[in-house]
Amino acid sequence: MRTLQILLLLLFIRIPLLASDNYPVGARSIALSNAFVSVSDSWSTFHNQATLAKINQFSAGVFYESRFTIDELSLAAGTFVFPFARGTAGLSFYQFGKATFKESKIGLAYSKQLSEKLSAGIQMDYFLNRFPENEKAFGFTTFELGVTYQLTDEFTLGAHVFNPVENGITTYYGKEKMPLILRIGGHYEFSERAILSTEYYINSNEKDQVRTGLEFYILKNLVARMGVSGTPVKYTAGLGYHFGKISTDLAFSYHGDLGFSPCVSIQFQL
Repeated sequence: MRTLQILLLLLFIRIPLLASDNYPVGARSIALSNAFVSVSDSWSTFHNQATLAKINQFSAGVFYESRFTIDELSLAAGTFVFPFARGTAGLSFYQFGKATFKESKIGLAYSKQLSEKLSAGIQMDYFLNRFPENEKAFGFTTFELGVTYQLTDEFTLGAHVFNPVENGITTYYGKEKMPLILRIGGHYEFSERAILSTEYYINSNEKDQVRTGLEFYILKNLVARMGVSGTPVKYTAGLGYHFGKISTDLAFSYHGDLGFSPCVSIQFQL
C-alpha cells in the first residue's frame, strides 16, 4: 500500500513535468545535502565540471540509490575521469527507473585550469526518456557549464548552470522543457579533516533552496557527513571509508512525506 501511495504521488507531481530531471549522483554529495558545487571528486561530472580540473589521476565510480526504498524508482550511475596534458575529461551516465519507464543520461565533460585560482568546465548531455504509454523513446541534447575560484587556500567558490537553453523532449503532446538549474556556493576547509559546504540552488520548476553540509573525520580513514536543505526540508547523513585507492560511501536522505532513500557509491583511483 505504501509503495502504491508513493507511486501515485510521484505520478501527480510529474504530470506537468514530463521532461527528465537532472538527478544528483554520488553518496558523498547526497550526504552533504548536495551542497557540492565547489567540491571536487569523481562525481563532479554530475555537479560542476570545473572541479574536475583538480583531479590528477584516473578515477571511476559506481552508484546506486533506492529512492524511498522502491525498486521501480532506483537510480544507477557511473563516472569516469581522465586527466591529460591539456585538461581533464569526464564521462558519466545514469538510469532512473526500470522496465517500461526509464530516464537515462549520458554526459561528456571537459575541464581546464585557466589560472592558478580559476578553473572552468563544460559538459554535453544526451537524455533519453521512455514512458509506458509510448512505443518509442524520446531524446534530446543540452549542455551545462561551471567555474570555480580558489579565493584562499581554505575557501573555494563555485557556480554552475545546467540547461541554459531550456531544451527538453518533444513528444506526441508537444515539447516539454527541462528545467534551467543554477547553483552558486562554496566550501571552507577547516583542515584536511573537516569541511563546511553551502550553496544556493535555483530550479525554474521548483522553489529555491539553501543547502548546507558538514564533513569531518572521526577516525583515520572514516569520515562522517550530515546535511540539511529546504524547502521542503530534507535531512541527509552518511559515512565514508578509504582504504588505499578505493573508497566507499553510504548515505541516507529523509523526505518528510515520502520517507528514506538509501544510496551507496564506490570509487577507484589509478
